[in-house]
Amino acid sequence: MYPDLNLPAADLKLAREQGEIYVFDIIRKKNILLTPEEWVRQHFIHYLIHTCKFPKALFKVESGLSYNSLNKRSDIKIFNRKGNVFMLVECKAFSIPVSSQTVAQVSAYNKTIEAEWIIVTNGFDHYAFQREGEGDTVQFVKRNQLPIFE
Repeated sequence: MYPDLNLPAADLKLAREQGEIYVFDIIRKKNILLTPEEWVRQHFIHYLIHTCKFPKALFKVESGLSYNSLNKRSDIKIFNRKGNVFMLVECKAFSIPVSSQTVAQVSAYNKTIEAEWIIVTNGFDHYAFQREGEGDTVQFVKRNQLPIFE
């Protein structure tokens, strides 16, 4: 079906409905049409919950955001206990290479979100960036060795 990713195995619940395959999203608590990007998103969600130990209650998945008067959607936001976005994750389909354009896109989104961490992944390659101080500047931290936030 879909490839194994450069992430721990995830116990995804798949279901077939009207000839389509759906995956149960443990954050949104509903079945979502399984696409290559959703495959990556669900594996990353499971990684963040089961490996990094983030509580599910701190997640928001596929939520809206405004940027330059445009309505956009963020893949995954994780909030801290103060209600601020701690981490912004941009997921791409496993067949789409992570590019500087992808990083620029999520960095632009982060100008309004102001997350401390930005992660960009296609399931194979993962890039972690940390915001420096109060400004827009982000510092590349790691590639394919994701930080554990416990």
